[in-house]
Amino acid sequence: MGSGWFAVGAVAGALGVALGAFGAHGLKARVGAEMLAVFETGVRYHLVHALALLAVGLAAERWPGPWTAASGWLFVAGVVVFSGSLYAMTLGGARWLGAITPLGGLSFILGWLCLAIAAWRGR
Repeated sequence: MGSGWFAVGAVAGALGVALGAFGAHGLKARVGAEMLAVFETGVRYHLVHALALLAVGLAAERWPGPWTAASGWLFVAGVVVFSGSLYAMTLGGARWLGAITPLGGLSFILGWLCLAIAAWRGR
């Protein structure tokens, strides 16, 4: 399953770069500085966790098991919920999405903890 997580991370990275370019070039004239900063925060966390998914791919080869898989799924959920809600708020103005953004952040935190447990148990 390591190569699967690595591929997911690589695709997430490509999408993060594309969204970052869209934000820098396509949104600058369409949204205010505050919302552009919100979008950029989404891109930053998206790209960091794309790299985390690459790490999950490597970890899955070294320490296969439920903790490693859980970390991958939690990172994916975090990108979708955290970054996705920030992207949606910027593009559509749906401010209520800000209420679910912290759930994505929690997914990121839990993903890192699961990855730590996988490594700890696999040593």
